[in-house]
Amino acid sequence: MVPTTLLKVLNENPFLKDVATFYKNAGYQLYLVGGAVRDGILDISTKDFDFTTDANVDESLKLFKENGFQTTEIGKAFGTIEALYENFSLHITTFREDSYEETSRKPDIISSNNLENDLKRRDFTINAIAYDILENKLIDPYGGLKDLSQGVITTPLSADISFSDDPLRMLRACRFISSHGFSPDANTFEAIKKNIDRIEIVSSERVRDELTKLLIGANPSLGIRAFVESGLSIKIMPELDELKIEVDPKHHHKDVYEHTLIVVDRVLPNIVSRLGALLHDIGKPKTKGIENGKVHFRHHEVVGARMTKQILKRLKFSKKEIQDICLLVENHLRPHTFKMGWTDSAVRRYIVDSGELMDQLNDLVRADITTKNKNKYDEINKYLDDMESRIAEVKEKEELSNLRPPVSGDDIMKLFNLKPGPSVGIIMKALYEQRLNEGEVSKEEAIQLAEDIFKKL
Repeated sequence: MVPTTLLKVLNENPFLKDVATFYKNAGYQLYLVGGAVRDGILDISTKDFDFTTDANVDESLKLFKENGFQTTEIGKAFGTIEALYENFSLHITTFREDSYEETSRKPDIISSNNLENDLKRRDFTINAIAYDILENKLIDPYGGLKDLSQGVITTPLSADISFSDDPLRMLRACRFISSHGFSPDANTFEAIKKNIDRIEIVSSERVRDELTKLLIGANPSLGIRAFVESGLSIKIMPELDELKIEVDPKHHHKDVYEHTLIVVDRVLPNIVSRLGALLHDIGKPKTKGIENGKVHFRHHEVVGARMTKQILKRLKFSKKEIQDICLLVENHLRPHTFKMGWTDSAVRRYIVDSGELMDQLNDLVRADITTKNKNKYDEINKYLDDMESRIAEVKEKEELSNLRPPVSGDDIMKLFNLKPGPSVGIIMKALYEQRLNEGEVSKEEAIQLAEDIFKKL
C-alpha cells in the first residue's frame, strides 16, 4: 500500500505524472527513487526528484526536449542528465551497476536493464525504494520500508563492502542520524568503525559538504556522537576527540565535549553558527592549566580561533565562512565582560567588530550558558539582556552603519600634500579610532587630530 503522504507529493507536483507518461508512451520504464521517495513517505517536502530508467541518456535528453523541458548534460558521462521545471530539479539516471577500484570512490559504470540491480548499488535501504508513479506501486526489494518505519540505517548489501566501495557513505550515515533521527544497526555501525581508514580517499570538499548537512540537521549532537564514536573524527577532525579532557578527582571542570554538544544543539541551524558552537571551546585542551587548585583555560578563545582557521582551511570552507566562524570563536567570551561595565565606546566597538554576525554571536553566548545553577543562569542572562538593551540605545543614538570619519583619505592627501601610502593609512586609522572612541565628531576635531598625527610622522 502506497502511503498517502507519497500521493500528496504527486498531487502537489503534477508534472511528475507528465514525465512518467511521456516515458511510458515512448516505451520506457521510469521510477522515482532515492530521497524523493524516502522524504515523500515521511512527509518531508523536497524540490529535488531522482528517477531511474531503462532509457539511455540521449533518449532521455530527446524526450525532455520534445516535451519542453530545459536540460543540462552535467553528469552525462555517468549516465545521468538533469531536467529543470520551474524551481524544481529532476535527475534521471539510466539503470546501472557500479564497480569500484580500491583507490577511488568513483565507480566504473556498467549499464543494466534491471531495476533491482540498480537499487542494490544505493547507499542505504531507505534510499533503495522505487516508486512507479503511473502504476502507483512501490518496489522495495531490500526492506527499505521496514527500516524507514523503524528509523534504522542499513545497507542493501554488505555494509562492509558498501562502505569500502564508497567511504563517503559512512559520513552520510552520521548525517541521517542528525537530519532524520535514524540510527545505524549494530552491524552497520561496526562496518563504519572497521572502514574508517577508507575515508582518506574522499576529497576534502565532499567531506565538508556532508559535515555541513550533518551540522544543520535537527539533531546535530546525535550525528556528532556517531562521527566521534565511530572513529571517523580521528581521520577528519581529531581536535574534537581532544575535547574529552580527562577530569581528575582533585580538579573539577565541566565535561568540555558534552558541553559542546549541548551548545551545538542550541544555536541557530546555519553552518556558521553550528560550526562556531562546535569549535568555540576547541582551544581548551591546549590551554588547560591549574592554579590554586582551580582549572583554567586562559586565552582559549584566541588559541581556538587559530585552530578553527586551520581546521576549516583543511576542510576547504570558503574564506568568508572561515572569517565568520573564527570571529564567533574568538569573541564568544567578550560579552561576559559587560558585567564589569561598558562605556559607549566599548558598545560601539562591539557593534562594529561583530558586524552582521552580532545576532549570531549573542545567540552563541546564550547557548554557551549550560550551568545547572538557576541563580547563576538567571544572573548571566540578565546582564546579557542589559547588554543588548545598551546596544539598542547606542544604535538609536548614532548612525553606526556609517562610522566613517568626517574627513576622507582624499581630504588628508590634499591637506598635507601626501601621495597614497602608509602615512595616509596611519592618519586614517587614528581618525577611525577617534570615531569609535568618541562617537560623532566635527570635521574640525578630526582635522586637528590629523594635524597632530602628521606632525609625529
